[in-house]
Amino acid sequence: MGILPSLSVFPVSLPIVTTPPHTGQEAGYARYTFRLRASSTARWALSGEWDRCRWVWNQCVAESRAAHQAGQECGPARLDKLLTGWRADRGWLREGGSVPQQQTVRDFAAARAKAQKDVRNRVPVRQRAGMPRFKRKHAARPTLNYTRRGFRLRDGRLHLAGGICLTVVWSRPLPDAPSSVRVYRDSLGHWYASFVIPAQTEPLPSTGRVIGVDWGVAETATTTSDVHDLPHAEHGRRAARRLARYQRMMARRKPAKGRKPSKGYLRAKKRAARAHAKVARQRQDTARTWAKKVVRDHDAIAVEDFTPKFLATSSMARKAADAAIGATKRALVEMGRKHGRDVRLVHPAHTTMDCGGCGARASTACRCRREPTPAPRAECPAPGTRTPRTWCWSGPVWPRLVSRAEDPNVRWTFGRPEPGIPVGPVVGKVMSVPFPPGRGAVKGSPPP
Repeated sequence: MGILPSLSVFPVSLPIVTTPPHTGQEAGYARYTFRLRASSTARWALSGEWDRCRWVWNQCVAESRAAHQAGQECGPARLDKLLTGWRADRGWLREGGSVPQQQTVRDFAAARAKAQKDVRNRVPVRQRAGMPRFKRKHAARPTLNYTRRGFRLRDGRLHLAGGICLTVVWSRPLPDAPSSVRVYRDSLGHWYASFVIPAQTEPLPSTGRVIGVDWGVAETATTTSDVHDLPHAEHGRRAARRLARYQRMMARRKPAKGRKPSKGYLRAKKRAARAHAKVARQRQDTARTWAKKVVRDHDAIAVEDFTPKFLATSSMARKAADAAIGATKRALVEMGRKHGRDVRLVHPAHTTMDCGGCGARASTACRCRREPTPAPRAECPAPGTRTPRTWCWSGPVWPRLVSRAEDPNVRWTFGRPEPGIPVGPVVGKVMSVPFPPGRGAVKGSPPP
């Protein structure tokens, strides 16, 4: 874990190192998603287009398995030739657009290549992507991908290949011409269009401050600034009672295998999906609002590169899932990219073993983590310092971030500094850091 104190409390002789400024061309791509208003005719046409693309996907799966058994190659070039033959032999397949069907073949080829790469790299079985499988009619949600030659934006409406016209709810303008669009349907039956746009940075005024973020379960984010801490919102806990009621309704009406579900089951299923969607939107709004506040008030942000996947098998699984740590971290990194801030992901190894008071690494957590007022230690430069538990490790991380740009424990999210850019002085044996009011004072030595 890594927390970075405020820049305003550091001596002037310790300059902050930031990554070079990035332009819109270097920022990559971003997605802009909008709700679609589809008529009954448009919904019928989208469903028919999805049925054809799903058939193409299943045919690719069958051909891939047959080629594997025969010891032959089955790459995207071969699948494209097969798609040409399928469209020539089947008139109902020619009625659909060729663009979404070709994109289906490319998506299948990418998924198959990723699975084969994991096998070659000997990735553990539980972490492998897995080979593409057949898509069932009532289990897979419709998703159609169109490149630039497969759609048009005209008079505020989205025109897709095949004569499909959709009304877009423009909640915000598009900053540039989209290169592709993905049309999909969610669990509630609502249609959306996701446009791919070259990402552009919107620089914010410089503040001259930095901040560090630590992820947790009891408190989603603990920072070096009290006003920027993110408490656990508990959106899922407040909706659990209503969601459990809908799930019991589904359990009572669950159809037997091979039987068509009743209207009551579908109604309860839709209510449960609506409750899940509401919780997801609440978590997303909380994460984005907090990320915007952090990015607006700080120039550099040190974020713990925390992966909460292992918490799913612990006793904290429910509360950790409700905290949405992964989504909040992605929102913070994306907001930093959008506004041109310097965001650095710090490796979380040994963060619970390094003492912020003395820099020592022990086999167990140091005493200052277990006691509000730690007892004096002979090897600690600041014995008896009042240090909150989440601030215990802030001392070792600061020199790790600013003294060495090539430190393997620091991952730069937007690239490394250019040659010739100063990376700050080498920290001495003991570094004295005055903390903000209310945080106490800590002296720490840099990690070896």
